[in-house]
Amino acid sequence: MKANIGLIGLAVMGENLVMNMESKGFTVAVFNRTVEKVTRFVEGRAKGKNIIGCKSIEELCASLEKPRKVMMMVKAGKPVDELIEQILPHLEPGDIIIDGGNAHYPDTIRRCAYVEGKGLLYVGTGVSGGEEGALKGPSMMPGGSPAAWPHVAPIFQSICAHVDGAPCCDWVGEGGAGHFVKMVHNGIEYGDMQLICEAYQLMKDYLGMSDDEMHDVFTEWNKGDLDSYLIEITRDILAYKDADGSPIVEKILDTAGQKGTGKWTAITALDEGIPLTLIGESVFSRCLSAIKEERVAASKVLKGVAPKFEGDSAAFVEDIRQALYASKIVSYAQGYQLMRQAAKTYGWNLNYGGIALMWRGGCIIRSQFLGRIKEAFERDPELTNLMLEDFFRDALERAQGGWRRACAAAMLNGVPVPAFASALSYYDGYRCQRLPANLLQAQRDYFGAHTYERVDQPRGQFFHTNWTGEGGNTTAGTYNT
Repeated sequence: MKANIGLIGLAVMGENLVMNMESKGFTVAVFNRTVEKVTRFVEGRAKGKNIIGCKSIEELCASLEKPRKVMMMVKAGKPVDELIEQILPHLEPGDIIIDGGNAHYPDTIRRCAYVEGKGLLYVGTGVSGGEEGALKGPSMMPGGSPAAWPHVAPIFQSICAHVDGAPCCDWVGEGGAGHFVKMVHNGIEYGDMQLICEAYQLMKDYLGMSDDEMHDVFTEWNKGDLDSYLIEITRDILAYKDADGSPIVEKILDTAGQKGTGKWTAITALDEGIPLTLIGESVFSRCLSAIKEERVAASKVLKGVAPKFEGDSAAFVEDIRQALYASKIVSYAQGYQLMRQAAKTYGWNLNYGGIALMWRGGCIIRSQFLGRIKEAFERDPELTNLMLEDFFRDALERAQGGWRRACAAAMLNGVPVPAFASALSYYDGYRCQRLPANLLQAQRDYFGAHTYERVDQPRGQFFHTNWTGEGGNTTAGTYNT
């Protein structure tokens, strides 16, 4: 009997995806560089299942039905390139190589062109949902060679999460489109997590709330507009007690790790000229958390304000909720702007409502909120910014008072809320008809003759002023809007 698909890399995600595929009726061939892991898997957890253990890549490829489908679940970067070279000699034209790791999308663009040049097909698919999602149904974002989709779709759409009967997996686009969308997903995930942490810090440091009290707040929040997986697990974390009965979260060192996808998102935004301010602040917040020893030393030297709350704590908790919800809207608006710009850059035809649907189940950022995004793009597929859509515009207007009060209180009381504040600054900047960039352009022209446009002349005409009387009329050769 031939296997329907082969998978290389039996770490947590790979192993659980194999079990998921087998549970949906597919026969899976597996291989791992450490062959002992294959033996342990097929004789243990996979015993009695339609899972074929292989001792070499050659054996794995020989065990597959045509067109062969080989899925790699290995560490991003050089290991993927090395594995592709090991797989290629054992495949034929029309066979498919799938990268299910967190690859950087430019690498996927390059690999897709390289593999297609060999007469084969390539798929780079984002897989979100962690260990549980991989086993029970992840969100999947495939892109690459379009001709591969009919062959991998029956497997992917069987194993992914489903919401209202619809699979949280669909074709995203050519080249690196799938991994690009997964990267943006992860960037938004950084933002969502940072926003929740800022809400937590305001409640803890400013209001003086206990973890049990905050647990109750997140329990209520998860019943409304903020209903989501991340709010749900935050609720559970705050209630979890250590062996001595105290909240375990308060014993965890406050230094955050990262694997790079948030950084990639922020760098891509800079490359594309998109103001992805909230996600950028979320990445930098993790960087700031990492210099723990410096912060401890600085806390003894740099003076600030001791938080002091006076007033109605329940009312301020509602202000925090409004700040969290409004900032979340901004985060997704920025993420979708980045996807829209990248689609222009790379010629992708992204289905923005469909992407929201893919994120509604299985993934880390799954939430009720995503249904609203899907509806917004169904009403207007050419929507330029999510904040302009009626539902989100009205939600921002309702939340604006609490959002501003929460940010103001944080600033006045020395509680850091970089994501809340950057979201509000972006909102105010985006709705501002006139920004001070006129002065900035004058500065650039003064010191570098970079030229400027005038409000009393048509766009596209550039002017230079000899500010000192000594600079002459020569201007710089380029102008970047």
